[in-house]
Formats: sequence, C-alpha cells, structure tokens
Amino acid sequence: MSRNKVFLKLDGKLSQSPPGMSTQALIILQTALILALSSVVLWAYQDPKDSSHPLPTAAAMAPPTTSSSTSKPVPGTARSITRQVQVVNVPVTVLDKRGYPVIDLNEKDFEVYENGKRQAITYFRREPLPPLRIGLVLDTSNSMRPQMPFEKDAASDFVYRMLEQRGSQNKIFLMTFDSQASLVQDFTSDPDVLQDKIRSLKAGGGKAIYDAIYNACKTKMLGAGPPEGTRRILILVSDGIDVESKHTMEEAVSMAHRAETSIYAIQNAAYGFTNAGDKYLARLAGETGGTAFYPLREGVGTDMLTGYLAHGNIGDTSQNKGLGADTGIFSAQKLIHLADALDSLGRELDDQYSIGYTPQDVKLDGTYRAIRVRVITLRKGVTVRAKAGYFALAQQ
Repeated sequence: MSRNKVFLKLDGKLSQSPPGMSTQALIILQTALILALSSVVLWAYQDPKDSSHPLPTAAAMAPPTTSSSTSKPVPGTARSITRQVQVVNVPVTVLDKRGYPVIDLNEKDFEVYENGKRQAITYFRREPLPPLRIGLVLDTSNSMRPQMPFEKDAASDFVYRMLEQRGSQNKIFLMTFDSQASLVQDFTSDPDVLQDKIRSLKAGGGKAIYDAIYNACKTKMLGAGPPEGTRRILILVSDGIDVESKHTMEEAVSMAHRAETSIYAIQNAAYGFTNAGDKYLARLAGETGGTAFYPLREGVGTDMLTGYLAHGNIGDTSQNKGLGADTGIFSAQKLIHLADALDSLGRELDDQYSIGYTPQDVKLDGTYRAIRVRVITLRKGVTVRAKAGYFALAQQ
C-alpha cells in the first residue's frame, strides 16, 4: 500500500493523512473519534428525568463570584425571610381614685392600642404573673450622705419583701451612682446577698443619673430574658438632679424603651425643701410607664393616689405635730418611712394584670411602637400604668 497523505474529517471521510501514518492506523483513530462524538451526542440528548447523570446547572456553568460581590435576597425565594413579632406582653396596673389597686377587672374591660391602632388581645391573666426583673438604682452621691442610713434600711426591707415573700422567681440587681454608675450586685434571688451589699454602701462623688439609667437598661435589662416572659422594673431612689452624665435624658429614656423597662422614681431630697429635680423624675417615670413618688413634698391628705394617707390623729396630740408636715404611706419623717414607700410599691407590683397581644404590624423593622392601654369599665377616674412601648427588634 502506498503511503498517501490522508487527513481525518468530522464527516468520517478520509483525505490526506499525516506523513508517516498508515491507512490502518488512521482508520483506528477515526473509529475512536466517532465513538467519542457519539458519547457527546447521547449526553446532549439525555432524558432530564434521569438523575443518574445530572446535567450541569446554570449555577455550575457560571463563573465563580469574588469576595467583593454581593448577594441580595430575591422575594419569594428561600433566602427571603420575614421575621415576625410573636407576642407583646404588657404589665398593667389600675388604680382607683384613692390610689388603691383595682383587682376585679376582666379582659373585656381593657383596650390595647399600638401606634393608635387597636389590637386584639391574645391572652389576659391575673395569676400567675410573669416574674419580676428589678434594678435597684441608688443615689450614693455626696448630696445623699445624710439620707444614706434611711436609704439603706428601706432598700434592705424592699429586697427582702420582693424575694423572700414572693418566691425565688423574682430577681434583683443593685447599682449605685455618684460620678459614675457601678454594678454592686448582679441579678440574684438571694436577699441576704443583696442586703450585705447594701449595708456596705458609702456616699461620695458627683451625680450621673442618666448614665446610671442608660447603663442599667443596656447592660442588665436587655439581657434579662424575653420581654414577653418578664416584667422589667427600674427603681430609682434619688433627688433627680444630674450634673455629670455623658448621656442625656432622652438617651436614657430611649434605652429604657428599648429594654422595655418601666422606671419608678422615689424622690429622697432633703426633708421639707423644694426640689428642682422633681420634674425630671416625673418625666423619666412618665415616659416609661412608671410613676414618681415624692415622700417629703406633700402635706396632710387621704389620697393614696399621690401616696399620702395621714397616720395618727391630726391635731395637738398627733405624732406629726411639730414636724411641719403630716406623713403617710408614701411619706416619711426625715426618710424613716422611705421603706413604707418601697413596700407599697411592691404591693402595687403584686396587683398587676398581664395582657398579651400579637401586633397587626408583624415586621421586625426596628421601629418604636407606642402602647396605650384603656380601661373601659364604668368606674370613673381610674389611673392606668402600663409599659410605654417597645422596639420591633429580633431577640438575640
């Protein structure tokens, strides 16, 4: 056989081959190439239902992404997730005209509004109430030095009442402030531990109330468990004067809102003097769903709403004669009865309602939602205290 120059074509025909290649070798090469091409054709026409040889996807064929590329969720896909608020718990206190707790209301007596829109109540209960998470924040600045002994006694009695008589589900932490806030005792249900720490307190330094509130809410209340499962209360004992805080009142209130914490303020200014900090305490409490008490400001009265029920007879033989004021349950003779104020506050916390609702606006978009609770009972003049609102944030 002569050695002709033959080339292999894709149509299976032979033309001139490369120099040195015999016709027989060229035929073998041709056969192998035809078999390879047949395999490619069979793969291209594979049944898509046959999973034994999956076809490459568009994602597999696409060029790899770089670290600088971004991926955005596409609505309707598995990567587009909408997180929702499940339930909002609202502790509610209702007081009558004289300041006594109203404890015989039912679900039908309440209306709950979020950002002005009425919400459907999911649950309503009187007992058992969610456990309390209480922050006891005491003013230990130089101006409080004369009142410190009374402040310590009152605080000690309060923690014993809230923890020993109400069971260990309640927890309290202790924070003090002068020129800066200091965490003296973390959350505990042991009253003896707290009492030991309270007894060791000393006064000194300046006064930074707003920093103390901000830090207490941010560092302790935000991590105090799910808001729907706890009642968060900050009890501030101070004259309300701030001179050194780095945070403003607005920032303190905003952090209390974020931590879903109500502030109860008890003014302990010097006996018988007008106190410029009263209005600040009122604002801190009012904007967070709590209230402010002024044990030494009012005179005789029988209105427990303001906290002043005269004890003893009023007259020449009264034990109050010569003090310049008639004192009562939220009052004190030179702060001796400050413990009564805290004890009465404890009783108020016992007589609350717990109302829950699932918001109509279920998006967790970080916005602040204001809450308002109305009592529509036929009784007139009732006072309602409830959590002021919450931020629609996903719980970590």
